[in-house]
Amino acid sequence: MNPELVHATRGGIVESTHRGALAIVDADGASVCVVGDVQRPVFPRSAVKALQALPLVASGAAEDFGLTDEELALACASHNAEPRHVAAARSMLAKAGLDDTALECGAHWPGHEAAHRELARSTQAPSSIHNNCSGKHAGFLCLGCLMARRAGADPRAYVRGYVQRDHPVMREITAALQSTTGCDLGHAPVGTDGCSIPTYGIPLKNLAAGFARLGTELGLSVEHAAAARRLRAAVARAPFFVGGSGRFDTRVMERLGERVFCKVGAEGVYCAALPEQGLGVAIKIDDGNNARAAEVVMAAVIESLVRLERDEREFMHGLSELTLKNWNGIEVGALKASAVLRDTLASC
Repeated sequence: MNPELVHATRGGIVESTHRGALAIVDADGASVCVVGDVQRPVFPRSAVKALQALPLVASGAAEDFGLTDEELALACASHNAEPRHVAAARSMLAKAGLDDTALECGAHWPGHEAAHRELARSTQAPSSIHNNCSGKHAGFLCLGCLMARRAGADPRAYVRGYVQRDHPVMREITAALQSTTGCDLGHAPVGTDGCSIPTYGIPLKNLAAGFARLGTELGLSVEHAAAARRLRAAVARAPFFVGGSGRFDTRVMERLGERVFCKVGAEGVYCAALPEQGLGVAIKIDDGNNARAAEVVMAAVIESLVRLERDEREFMHGLSELTLKNWNGIEVGALKASAVLRDTLASC
């Protein structure tokens, strides 16, 4: 059984616990810190969007279509569908000669409350452009349009069905994910993500190694190394586009810049690259909790391992030991990293 990583306290006692596993490794795959079962395959879902964006840059598509920092950050994003996110996704599509109808990620309401309310007031129904994965999919489509051009094919026809596992675009994305993580995806469990692309079961240790390589460029091909460098710089310059208002990823990367690249997944998976330390991080919370638990673990890791100024350390501590208040604003408890997690990180 995985250890308790996060405690929710109230009235001086532990009210709830969240168990999970954590892998922190270097670019060679050597373990620096391991907690729990890091060999069990997990579906990383949206946590690996930066790895899936490598072919967009490595292929030359990003340069060919003139994608901006904001648009490249959006290709790595699980965004709120705030107006700037939607505009950037549409801009990416337009540069490739496409529109919203090319997206195959499915429609849902914006994750940001104000954007949700504004869309509802407009009497418009949500479309695929509001999907939190629309930036990633716009990046897939840009890649597909370049591949179509090189194959002498019609881009609109070529990219149709790009979410399917055997489509040339998705084969390119899968190859990048396999090469960075070192996991044989041909023999890995396969599921379907919320945005309809394949998602592969990958052990936390492999995921952490992939992010160590994303941060250091060690072990990557020349093309993927250059792409990793470009994506990290884009995200550091435009962190709003990776998440949005109030989101953990955006808030942390706004404060810490290129010292941290972190990305939430689904069902309690979180990954990060710590370039200065040469390390990658992968977290899985057993009960699938993201905001209550996975963010606390990630904050504790960053607080423990990353070079921080005093104000930055206070900021991160406020995320690793989060005060809980009720609807009247009365402090009622806390959500915090467990002693087991703190002790383990102290020994890293």
